[in-house]
Amino acid sequence: MGVNRKKKKGAGRRSLKRQLPFYLMMAPGLFFIGLLFYLPMPGVILAFKDYSPVDGLFGSKWVDPLFKNFEFFFKSETARTVTVNTLVYNMLEAVLVTVCAVALAVLLNEVGNKYLAATYKGAILLPTFLSWVVIQYILFGLLSVDRGIVNHAITGLGGEEIYWYSEPAYWRVIMPLAYLWKNVGYYSVLYVAAIAGINTDYYEAAQLDGASKWQQVKYVTLPLIRPTVIVLSLLWVGKLFNGGLGDWNAFYTLPNDAGALYKATDVIDTYVFRSLKKINDYGMSAAVGLYQSAIGFALVLLSNMVIKKIDPDSALF
Repeated sequence: MGVNRKKKKGAGRRSLKRQLPFYLMMAPGLFFIGLLFYLPMPGVILAFKDYSPVDGLFGSKWVDPLFKNFEFFFKSETARTVTVNTLVYNMLEAVLVTVCAVALAVLLNEVGNKYLAATYKGAILLPTFLSWVVIQYILFGLLSVDRGIVNHAITGLGGEEIYWYSEPAYWRVIMPLAYLWKNVGYYSVLYVAAIAGINTDYYEAAQLDGASKWQQVKYVTLPLIRPTVIVLSLLWVGKLFNGGLGDWNAFYTLPNDAGALYKATDVIDTYVFRSLKKINDYGMSAAVGLYQSAIGFALVLLSNMVIKKIDPDSALF
């Protein structure tokens, strides 16, 4: 027994030593998640308190009734609009980014020259590193009424200027396209990595059977990267009610916070942020944040249950 215990301890140490570099790589990400997501969790009780900066988080009185802070949002006239916008935009962006990223990854995988492939990857990944503020300036340079490149092109062809920042209808297309341009490169690189992990024997066997390139993609590539697509889709589901870390900035920054565009660009996060600036109601903003998190968590659980019934190996847990 003593010898077996010593062997197990030795094997455990060797395993830890081998995996130590991976744990060290995870450490910054875990610290980031803990600092920004878990450390502020006690602040959830703000949703049920009449918060006063003087009394502090735990000294402030509980609201009566307990769900009073939720009433401001659910009874407001724009609650339905911002909720629908949040859901529709996130669902549309998820589908667009996934389809385009998978297509790009398949095309990049077919580039034989490694230097050319690296150039393409760098080019499509570059927008990921641009902030939404920088993208807003680029977009303004394109859509400005008197100086915008697009309006100059339209008037040059004999058309009339379009007042982009006062017409909500255009932004239902502009917002998803801007998000796609910024994020498709990042997700395509993830799918390229997934494709690179596929055993080449599958492709060789398909070629021996006379499969064309499209048939190889359809019957080899797509089925084998399906687990990666499912995992990333489940992560998308978790933020359907949420702008995501930094993504809400797109809806606040790109339209220049133009009041005429609220109907098309206002989402839950921007609505709460704007309300907090105007009325300083911390309880209300915490209540809406809790509502978003609870719905997102429930959607992830529900989606995971569905995936587990269809394909147990692809479920998150």
